[in-house]
Amino acid sequence: MLQQIAWPVSLALMILLAIGFMFVALKSGRRADDYTPMQVRAYRIRTKLFWGLVLVLGPTMVYNLADLPYSASYARPAESGAQAMVIDVKGHQWRWELSRNRVAVGQPVEFRVTSADINHGFAIYDPDMHLVAQTQAMPGYTNKLNYTFRKKGTYKILCLEYCGIAHHNMMTEIDVGGL
Repeated sequence: MLQQIAWPVSLALMILLAIGFMFVALKSGRRADDYTPMQVRAYRIRTKLFWGLVLVLGPTMVYNLADLPYSASYARPAESGAQAMVIDVKGHQWRWELSRNRVAVGQPVEFRVTSADINHGFAIYDPDMHLVAQTQAMPGYTNKLNYTFRKKGTYKILCLEYCGIAHHNMMTEIDVGGL
């Protein structure tokens, strides 16, 4: 649930911050009489540089945030009303234990993720090795991650949080196709 509201909250806070900056900039008085010509020139350059950065980095930030796995339909429950397949996941040092490792394309899946020992980062990568969904695997707590696989292939599950000497070997696969 929190993942689904992260993008709108982030965007609202960015807009509020921008409004605050503009308010302060518009309300600040100019004391040009106290400045030397070199200081005036430096402040003009600084002002142009600031607005140049805002114009370049602002859209870049919005573009990058829009592509986060939890900002689109990635982590949402299925809109089709189809019953979600439940896959229980338990992280161990240094392996994943899944209740099943085959799903159908378009089948909503609810991953119930926990850990038997320490914190692990549960991450699902598509066949092109792009991160599509993630959550934490924590001992004594179960996180739910909803995901609908949109294309066939072999998806990898990797650990995103260093969990010990064999962390790099902590991976498994989910086969997505027709059941």
